[in-house]
Amino acid sequence: MSSTPTNAPSPEQDLKQDTDGTPPNSGGKKSAPTQKVKTEFESVALLLQGGGALGAYQAGVYEALAEAGIEPDWVGGISIGSINGAIIAGNKPEDRVAKLRGFWESITRNPVWDQFSSFGPALQYGGDNFRNFINQMSASMSMFSGVPGFFTPRPVTPFMMPAGSAGATSYYDTAAFRATLETYIDFDIINSRAVRFTTSAVDVRTGNYTIFENLTHKIGPQHIMASGALPPALPAVEIEGESYWDGGVISNTPLEWVMDDANKDTLVFQVDLWSADGEYPKDMLEVMTRQKEIQYSSRTRAMTNRFKHAQKMRHAFATLYDQLPDALKATEEAKLLHVSSDYNVYNIVHLIYRTKHYEGYSKDYEFSHLSMEEHWKSGYNDTVRSLRHKEILKRPENAEGINTFDVAES
Repeated sequence: MSSTPTNAPSPEQDLKQDTDGTPPNSGGKKSAPTQKVKTEFESVALLLQGGGALGAYQAGVYEALAEAGIEPDWVGGISIGSINGAIIAGNKPEDRVAKLRGFWESITRNPVWDQFSSFGPALQYGGDNFRNFINQMSASMSMFSGVPGFFTPRPVTPFMMPAGSAGATSYYDTAAFRATLETYIDFDIINSRAVRFTTSAVDVRTGNYTIFENLTHKIGPQHIMASGALPPALPAVEIEGESYWDGGVISNTPLEWVMDDANKDTLVFQVDLWSADGEYPKDMLEVMTRQKEIQYSSRTRAMTNRFKHAQKMRHAFATLYDQLPDALKATEEAKLLHVSSDYNVYNIVHLIYRTKHYEGYSKDYEFSHLSMEEHWKSGYNDTVRSLRHKEILKRPENAEGINTFDVAES
């Protein structure tokens, strides 16, 4: 347990993007690699939201953190965040970026559409409408042909399959996905607990939100597949006799795991693929897109505010307990108060993917190599810019013991 923080006020920080870096979607080179940095925290948590094809953004975030020498000791992820998180926790530090790259290259390679990758910068001149057309065509290919090593369409419609079968309850087959995970994840490394790994899924029968982590479970491919089994597209995954769907069905933001279970001074990188902020929709397709964004952003801001309030209460409880006479400390009420209090401190760094104007409803299943590279670069550049603000690496000095930082839209 850390020492009591000072009471100097420290307002919530808002990090604006620097203007000297390469814009994430410019097609140019990445920002200059980050220098090695040191944090003042005992623990670093990397929390990864679900978001399908947008998940390459998270891989770019991790690459920039690794270049800066910031290696998480706790990785939590849901859906595609679970896959990225398992690749990170399931490899040696020196192999993680290469394994992430290998995974994303393998599921976004398509002989028909790869030719567009070489024209990335030139596509800007076609305008948003042209790029939107290219993206929609790519998403349609994913929908009708599947994604190699991930999911493939079933040859027979679910409505003609026997009731209760996997074919009757999902449109795609994910049998090949297990081999893909085993290619890029060493589950022996995950289960060595060198890095704490947490993921979640929803019990289809009971509706319970279930946490799986290597501190309490032997993690295997089935846990990662279950966390990403989004219905009705993908089939439920069986684990110990129960069937599970994507954890994002209930909550797509793993910040609550740290809020409930962190016991050290922690620097948190919360990587969101869906922004709660957006424009008012102008047509039905935009309504559907906006609805998806709001649903899967999972009220990250509200959860952060709740975390801040809970942290303020924990510090107040700890201060009050220290001032109690011994007779009161011995009471059951005081003991209960003491269990719920601590002096731990937190910085929460929000890294949020900012949707491009040409991306629409299909952005989470548009698995083109071109878009993957853009998402990866956006995550890398956003993180490089964030790490230039050294205050995010320093312990908070306010009474609450918590600061939050945002990479604001430029």
